[in-house]
Amino acid sequence: MPALTNTTNATQVATKKRDGREFDEISDAVDDVNVQMLKLWDDESEFDAEKDKARFRQYDDACDRVKNFYKEQHEKQTVAFNIQARVNFKSRRRARMGIWEAMEMLNTLTSLSQIEHLLQTAEAIRRDGKPDWMQVTGLVHDLGKLLFLFESEGQWDVVGDTFVVGCQFSDKIIYPETFGANPDSHDRIYSTENGIYQPHCAWVQYLYHVLKGQSSLPEEALAMIRYHSFYPWHREGAYSHLTNEKDKRALAAVRAFNPYDLYSKSDDPVDAEALRPYYERLIAKFFPPVLDW
Repeated sequence: MPALTNTTNATQVATKKRDGREFDEISDAVDDVNVQMLKLWDDESEFDAEKDKARFRQYDDACDRVKNFYKEQHEKQTVAFNIQARVNFKSRRRARMGIWEAMEMLNTLTSLSQIEHLLQTAEAIRRDGKPDWMQVTGLVHDLGKLLFLFESEGQWDVVGDTFVVGCQFSDKIIYPETFGANPDSHDRIYSTENGIYQPHCAWVQYLYHVLKGQSSLPEEALAMIRYHSFYPWHREGAYSHLTNEKDKRALAAVRAFNPYDLYSKSDDPVDAEALRPYYERLIAKFFPPVLDW
């Protein structure tokens, strides 16, 4: 049975009892793999220029836990599952709370690692003199992980790389050989190049749906939030046959954001309480006091 907790505005939130440590370890290990794969697309991401990126483990040496995680994800992420997930996104209200409160809820998974990563990302963007909307995007970009506390079936439908369902699985996806057990791989429509889509149809995700109508963030920020884990697209160049001109503009924004997400995890610890007043001012500029989640 789910446990009931109360947010500070007295809204009851049903949350699942989860192994936060295991979730955090998987999430970090997935990022470690992507660090090795990332090409630095944005020459202006100065903050990471001097870092020894070689110290992160190599893609081919990824631990068995990461490989097993992706095997499960690739078997279970189907068209049917994603249709139901989108119905759930739009038809359920899981909580009412502000942005900082949501950060604190996410932080209940494990010590300070979640909120610290959000602040490290935002601070790296701030140090490079990027606009305030990009700073606050860095602050909120991982709040979709709250689904792990609400209604996810496991880790596989919350973290990990994003890819397209409903058409042939790209060989640019990490561990593409693990899609053999996914029933969509053998569907006569879903296994074709375009599948259920028309060429250049554009991308039509939880956090994106939450913030799209409840913030004044620009389109570039929403693209960063929506696609920062879509590595087959923004790093490997897959799915160009499904994108249009608007997607190409979004691609530049996502590539500019991605180094801040991955490399800031190795920055020095941050003082959350000292930084809170500054970021609460940014939150107030771009978000209402309370959001539906």
